[in-house]
Amino acid sequence: MSSAPQGDKASDKPTAADWVAGHLSDQVRRTVVVTGANSGLGLETARVLGGLGATVIMTARDVAKGERALAELLAEQPGAKLELRQLDLADLDSVRRFADGVEELDVLVNNAGVMMPPHNRTVQGYELQFGVNHLGHFALTGLLLDKLGQAEEDARVVTVSSMLHKRGRIHFDDLHGEHGYSRSKYYNQSKLANVVFGLELNRRLRANAVPIKSVLAHPGYSATNLQETGPTGIGKLLLKVTTRLAAQEAAMGALPQLYAAAGADVESGQFWGPDGRGESKGFPTLVEPLDAARDRELAKRLWIISEELTGVRIPLEP
Repeated sequence: MSSAPQGDKASDKPTAADWVAGHLSDQVRRTVVVTGANSGLGLETARVLGGLGATVIMTARDVAKGERALAELLAEQPGAKLELRQLDLADLDSVRRFADGVEELDVLVNNAGVMMPPHNRTVQGYELQFGVNHLGHFALTGLLLDKLGQAEEDARVVTVSSMLHKRGRIHFDDLHGEHGYSRSKYYNQSKLANVVFGLELNRRLRANAVPIKSVLAHPGYSATNLQETGPTGIGKLLLKVTTRLAAQEAAMGALPQLYAAAGADVESGQFWGPDGRGESKGFPTLVEPLDAARDRELAKRLWIISEELTGVRIPLEP
């Protein structure tokens, strides 16, 4: 397993900022879309890439929250090239409108997500976690693929999953939780779908000689608003306690997806996560997905049903 080097700083405990300074070069003249950039990992990703000179299109479902996040970053970095656009991944019409407005693109960071809410549905009627975390990003990627293909060099799709994908299974017999919904089961399903999609996208890009990289990342156990805005009741209380005791800060959790988006030696098909015990904390290193995530038949089946449900056909033959 390969780990990104820690740099030359003498401190025993380098910070996320130390790591960024030692491992990410300037991103001037690159345009990046970061979904869910109003808080947590997305906000940190926008902050760092904007600080490195990239033009960052920040998306948020709630425009007011997005505007507050944008103002925060511009106060820190007055010269940063940051802009906010509305995107609701729970509405495929919103996904299409957003994609139509993107003129050029080098990197797409599929970061936004929902975590363990009560049973709910997207605008098109799909289970919310599968709909937002997987289907919304599947559609967005497909709709932006041509723009990525026009990038001058090193175009990338970064799909953010979770270490909980290893507990997941794709419930093709009940994708939308109509017969026994479990918040954690369907969250894990959506995160496994992210990994299956990211790996299959890599295979299809390579098979069709398309020079776009598909890279996966996960943040380990990081403190973000996902633990507070999704779960309810006792589950929310338990997550709040364990997050306070065990989670790393969002700035550290964002490092794997930052490396996937901007690391110089990143290759398509790689999966980046924290290098600590159980992949829960630490600096970016290569990690392995669940074995089942590499199943080609599973990937083909998920791809086909994702095209059917979103109405977005990604023209990459397997």
